[in-house]
Formats: sequence, C-alpha cells, structure tokens
Amino acid sequence: MNCRFVLASIRRIQKYHNNPCISRNLTTEKNGETKDNESKLSGFAKAFEKHTNIDALMNTTNKEPSFATLLRNSKFIDLGDPDGRIVSGTIFHVVNDDLYIDFGWKFHCVCTRPNKNASEYVRGAKVKLRIKDLELSTKFLGQDKDLTILEADATLLGLLYSPAKSK
Repeated sequence: MNCRFVLASIRRIQKYHNNPCISRNLTTEKNGETKDNESKLSGFAKAFEKHTNIDALMNTTNKEPSFATLLRNSKFIDLGDPDGRIVSGTIFHVVNDDLYIDFGWKFHCVCTRPNKNASEYVRGAKVKLRIKDLELSTKFLGQDKDLTILEADATLLGLLYSPAKSK
C-alpha cells in the first residue's frame, strides 16, 4: 500500500473524529463492545451544551426586563430635554477670565468671568448655569463626521456660593 494514501486516510479519519458534529453520530468499538460517542464530546461541544441548558433554565426561572423597558424607566429619560435647564455647577479651574465649570454631565463648560464681583469666582465656587447644548460639535471643511471639542455650551447666571466670601 502506498504510504501517502495511508497518511491521507489517517488525516481524514482524524478530521472526522475531531469534528463534534460528525463524531457525535459515530460509534467506536472497544473490547468488542460498541460505545456511543455522544458521551465523549469534545470540549467545545460540552461547553455549548452546558451553556444552552443554563440559558433555558435562566429564561424560565427569572424574567428580566428588556433594555427598552430599563431605558424608558431610567433617571436619564426622566430628565427630559436638558436645553434651557438651569443647573448648579462647581468651578474646578480658572485660566485668566475663563471659568471651567463641572455641572455633572458628560462634559464641562467654559464661561467667561463676569465683571461684577469677579474676585468671588474662584476655584471651588458654586455657580448657577443655563444649559444651551450638552456637546459642542460641528462639521469642519471637508469632513463627513462631526468633530467635538469636548465641551458643553452654557450661560453663567450667577454665583451661589464662593469660598472667597467666607474669608
């Protein structure tokens, strides 16, 4: 018999026995008795069967709400449209007349320091803001996508508390 033919046959047999879909239906004989290979599944086939059974048990015992239901009942949706909303924020950085204010959303806003009581607008001061836009983004020349400057747009309405006043 040709050596190449024998090697090709052995590779084909190994290929069929390593495939979990095919090897399930094959039977082998050991010591004269036939044994079903369904009990000898490969690692992937065992894991697949184990996890499909777990999913079936989870679906019958514990009904979880859908994503749409969770989103509809979330605090985020209860907030409504943030445009025009009046919020409070904290000044966390001051550069010349620019006040960097964190108001608890995704981005901070940058407002100019007002001329009246300018010395009271310091780091740690609480201020009142009116939100215009939560994210400043626009399309620049030749671009298809919006680019963001990672800031929100807000108007500074006034001072709520200043650490400079208490000194």
